[in-house]
Amino acid sequence: MATDTHSSAGDGVAAASAPGMPQLDFSTFGNQIFWLVLALIAIYLVLSRMALPRIGAVLAERQGTITNDIAKAEDLNKRAKEAEAAYEQALADARTEAQRIIAETKVGIKQDLDAAIAKADAEIAAKSADAEKAIAEIRAGAMDAVRDVATDTVGEIVTAMGGKADPADLAAAVQARMKG
Repeated sequence: MATDTHSSAGDGVAAASAPGMPQLDFSTFGNQIFWLVLALIAIYLVLSRMALPRIGAVLAERQGTITNDIAKAEDLNKRAKEAEAAYEQALADARTEAQRIIAETKVGIKQDLDAAIAKADAEIAAKSADAEKAIAEIRAGAMDAVRDVATDTVGEIVTAMGGKADPADLAAAVQARMKG
């Protein structure tokens, strides 16, 4: 067993001297640090001279585009507000004009209606006067007819009762009775 242990220990020494990961080999640290610094300087120079200016230009261009777009949006917003105000004013003016037209139309219709009513009233008054005149004529004619009938009837009654009636006396009696 001692031999096994020794041979195991010998394997461990051999493994340490065997090539492994070069990053962990302390004998090459100086060389690795040199190449690391050189690679970092190269990356820095490439980034600072080529990539970063291009990225900066793209960012500046984007910022300029965003600023211009915001300015345009503000301008369009201002124009939209002005257009909305103009639209509201035009709408208010149109409503005012519509109210004025409605008022004028109402006045015109009222005047036409008043004229038509006055004309109708005049026609009604004329027809009413004609009708009253006709009624008065009919009454006068009816009164004359009633007087004639009453005179004839009274004359017949007086004759039937055996008396003799004078037409003038009969007419005077009927006239006096009709007056009240």
